[in-house]
Amino acid sequence: QVKLVESGGGLVQAGGSLRLSCAASGRTFSPYSMGWFRQAPGMERKLLAIINWNSGSTNYADSVKGRFTISRDNAENTVYLQMNSLKPDDTAVYYCAAGQVAGHFGTWGQGTQVTVSS
Repeated sequence: QVKLVESGGGLVQAGGSLRLSCAASGRTFSPYSMGWFRQAPGMERKLLAIINWNSGSTNYADSVKGRFTISRDNAENTVYLQMNSLKPDDTAVYYCAAGQVAGHFGTWGQGTQVTVSS
């Protein structure tokens, strides 16, 4: 069974940067895609970025396009989210997820808190 573990969250001032990591462990890890999501208090979980595990093609939500970059290291079974120009509105718990089919994510990490101070 695959397990995802996020790291890299923390407290940062507005305008700063963080890089989140999501490491996958398990006997076999070959998802169709991986994604980063976030959930702010009282809000629904929202998709931020997706990366196709084989091709590396990416898609982003408008709210983070140009500021966040998703990437992956297939050899290390790790996906990253580089976050630049952070804003207080980016404060949330960030989750990574893996999916075996397009548009569906069945395996989730435990989340990592990102807090952006003004």
